[in-house]
Amino acid sequence: MSPHGLSARTAWPVALLIGLAGTAYTAWVLEVVLSTGLNPIETYVSELAAQDQPLGGLFRATDFTAGMLAFAGGLLALIRLLKYAESRRLWAVVGWAGVTLFGAATAADAWLPLSCTPTADPECAARETAGLVPATHQAHAVSSTLAMTGALVGLVALTVAARRYGWFAPLARYGPVLVALELLATAWTLSAIAMFTAGRGTWALGAGQRLQVLLVAIWLGLLAYSVHKERRT
Repeated sequence: MSPHGLSARTAWPVALLIGLAGTAYTAWVLEVVLSTGLNPIETYVSELAAQDQPLGGLFRATDFTAGMLAFAGGLLALIRLLKYAESRRLWAVVGWAGVTLFGAATAADAWLPLSCTPTADPECAARETAGLVPATHQAHAVSSTLAMTGALVGLVALTVAARRYGWFAPLARYGPVLVALELLATAWTLSAIAMFTAGRGTWALGAGQRLQVLLVAIWLGLLAYSVHKERRT
């Protein structure tokens, strides 16, 4: 048994799955080269996948792919840790459970898309305020909240595990910086959402949320690299 609880046989598929998840989770950057008609500074990332958007199907597919890959990688690592008592460290178990939750909820997001774009379409925003949109809007809000909660739990707990248990050297070194930046980006996003909900503008909601999800993707890549590197040592 390796010191981080993942055997070489388990570590490489975990690293591959998490790395691919991080890559798929950045698919929204395609808006730089594709004509989406949405302002990335002001709009939710999830509005790219709205049902009334011409490229919505593409972004729903990449969200689902990212979610399922992260779910599979997190669950595989979690099962391995729980199987052996000597590797059942609290922060590690909590962290991989967070990654698994993030993956499942992100995949669910793809099946619960917004019907329209509330930050870009005043009529959509009015219908949403009046409760005249499909129930998927509320369900999407729940799944998105769960996804980001899982991501934050994974970021914090696995970074703590790496530093406390002497695991995953790259994550132990760079993880704290990414955690701090992620918390700041999350505070920005939540504040902007509160202002938008109160009818006071978007406050660069899109920029804050894009930074938030970009940092999660970078952290997933760092985690994948750390697992892969540890497997070889």
